[in-house]
Amino acid sequence: MTLGLPLSTIYAFLLVLARVAGFVAFIPIPGFRNAPQPVRLLLALAVTFALFPVWPNLANENPQMSQLGVWAFCEAAFGVTAGLAVALFTETFQVAAQVAAFQAGYGFASTIDPNSQADSGILQVIASFSTGLLLFTTGFDHQLLRVLAASFQRFPAGSWAPASADLDGILRLGSEMLSTGLRLAFPIVALLLLIDFALALLGRVQQQLQLLSLAFPAKMATALVLLVMLAPAVPRLFGPAADRTLTALWRTLGP
Repeated sequence: MTLGLPLSTIYAFLLVLARVAGFVAFIPIPGFRNAPQPVRLLLALAVTFALFPVWPNLANENPQMSQLGVWAFCEAAFGVTAGLAVALFTETFQVAAQVAAFQAGYGFASTIDPNSQADSGILQVIASFSTGLLLFTTGFDHQLLRVLAASFQRFPAGSWAPASADLDGILRLGSEMLSTGLRLAFPIVALLLLIDFALALLGRVQQQLQLLSLAFPAKMATALVLLVMLAPAVPRLFGPAADRTLTALWRTLGP
């Protein structure tokens, strides 16, 4: 006895895999981009099979290779667009960490970012790990799977095409990433600037003091205390930012 699958099922599997793979490629899971290829492929396959109830129903016929290539490109483009929206959302906290670290002096100590494999500041790496954990602890990953499932009902295989009206919300995430990140870092930057002004005035009064040797530890210690005090507020800030990202993703699916 031989078992076989119709061509329509195989084509549907490949198209769903293309959309899921494009989406998974941008998911900001710490260390995921450097994971072995079989691990990343296994995750994409697991999500693909989990979405089996919403696989597209294709006619049991042989489409031309050009048509199949266009379908696969459209599927991958949607996955990359959705993944890019999530990446922009998490980059908000990276921008805040980078600005605060530069002003506090933590930028002089660098380590390897597990996502980009580049030299990054300590606070940026901490922000990367924190946002990666919050993606799962807040249930944001479940919402992303719901968006993927709904996308196959709204846009069957090969039918999605980028539209300026639909992508407006995702494009706005880029500008919000910078503005929100700066607003998050401004309280720390403002207090550190006050310390600089205080040390500058103290240096004018007592010029014999070696204030340069005092400025770095004072600013680093102050920034560390502020980060500890502000740490409980990060999940509360994460929730509204995640809601804006989900709203932009749902808007791409249309009414």
